[in-house]
Amino acid sequence: MHYRIIKEPMAMLEVEMSDGEKITGESGAMVYTRGNVEIKTRTREGGFFKKIKVTALGGESFFVNDFIAHGDCSIGLTGPPIGDIVLIGVRPATGFIVQSGSYVASSSGVMLDTQWQGFTKGLFGSEFFMLKATGQGDLFVNAYGGIISKELAADEKMTIDNYHLVALSEQCSYNVIKVGGLKTTILGGEGLATEITGPGVVYFQTKNLREFIDLLGINQRAETTSNSGVSFGGFRIS
Repeated sequence: MHYRIIKEPMAMLEVEMSDGEKITGESGAMVYTRGNVEIKTRTREGGFFKKIKVTALGGESFFVNDFIAHGDCSIGLTGPPIGDIVLIGVRPATGFIVQSGSYVASSSGVMLDTQWQGFTKGLFGSEFFMLKATGQGDLFVNAYGGIISKELAADEKMTIDNYHLVALSEQCSYNVIKVGGLKTTILGGEGLATEITGPGVVYFQTKNLREFIDLLGINQRAETTSNSGVSFGGFRIS
């Protein structure tokens, strides 16, 4: 299996597959297929309640698609944010905690789960839950803006605004901290940040999606409409 990421910042993941190879994509991630590609829709791995957690709490869909090549084929996949797509290598000794909603695709062997708020309280802005990727394989994530990675040495610290943090190695330790005082929070546009301590790898995005939403005035318009009900797997249940 070979891949390339093209057309950044309007990024698309293009995967070339040989006969019998398979890649799993988030529901709705497919842009195109070329050749004889079989598509099998299924629920995520794990028990029912694990699937519910990933769906309702992790910001991902209840269903995923397996794309199976019959002969030489290619497929294009993408995510909703306007920004980079990057490859994160998941290994048995190197799992990752990943921003909710950034999952695009993964190779066989990568498992997705969520962590309870008590383990990652306050991480990734206002999100209560985030995805944890374990196993062995390739994980592709998409975020708003450019994605930058930094390797942290043992005991090296880095502070990242929560709305810019994309992923970090599971072996990193972290503390959620407040940046500045009340005046900074109200007038300076800052608030919670995450102080991460190596060793490990940190991924962060160059743009803040929350600020973009505020710029468009989406929050104000949403207040004028009814927002009752629960979003479940891409559907709203009133």
